[in-house]
Amino acid sequence: MNRIAVFSVVAVIAVAAIFFLVPSPTKSPQGTAAVSGPPATAGPAVTLAKGRTLFLQNCMQCHGRGAKGTDKGPPLVHRYYEPNHHGDIAFYLAVERGVRQHHWRFGDMKPLPRVKRGDVAQIIGYVRNLQRKAKIF
Repeated sequence: MNRIAVFSVVAVIAVAAIFFLVPSPTKSPQGTAAVSGPPATAGPAVTLAKGRTLFLQNCMQCHGRGAKGTDKGPPLVHRYYEPNHHGDIAFYLAVERGVRQHHWRFGDMKPLPRVKRGDVAQIIGYVRNLQRKAKIF
């Protein structure tokens, strides 16, 4: 098989993998795509205390105290989750749609429909603060 044929086969497989692995955008009740959210540091409404409380209520069971991970979920205070690898939108989408296992062997994360987008912003602010303290970024 020549190089062009091998490259073509690899390209087709890569496109197919992206098509099947990347979740499709969903529609919000207003009919607009629900794929973006406010930045984690969107003004004074984001507080570390509220983010910590929401993290403890919704995330700690799997991601552990201080987001250091457990046997049920990965540490979020890890270079995999720094903003240039997993931007804030990845957190919004994980809560909204769930996540297929990809970096770790904990299994898939299910969506968390009871956690509202505004609460996710607070949680992201708390997690990013933990990451900064740990010099992840």
